[in-house]
Amino acid sequence: MSKQELVVIGQDAECCPGVSAAPLDDERAAELAKVFKALGDPVRLRLLSMIASRGEGGEVCVCELTPAFDLSQPTISHHLKLLRQAGLIDCERRGTWVYYWVLPAALDRLAAFLTTPTAAEALA
Repeated sequence: MSKQELVVIGQDAECCPGVSAAPLDDERAAELAKVFKALGDPVRLRLLSMIASRGEGGEVCVCELTPAFDLSQPTISHHLKLLRQAGLIDCERRGTWVYYWVLPAALDRLAAFLTTPTAAEALA
């Protein structure tokens, strides 16, 4: 058996530079602005939190999300659509219900962008 180093895709600094790594170019700024705009609404932020709290691989039916808000079902669906368009969640229709789940890679990229090096990392 040969000993080969595993390369983890999508976690290198060049792929997703942090906020303090370098100024954003126009394309990356527009991409991130879409995500932050989706997260800028309290209802959408709560929806994302409710979906993400199901854990990795967990999913939630829209029928479980709607009662948590004093909003109509079409309004909740609109908010979910915006989260989907921002690339934070995905869904699948099963019969009359739609099930949603978080896209961990999208949240990881967002977290990597917001992460700044600690003082210990800066000294290394």
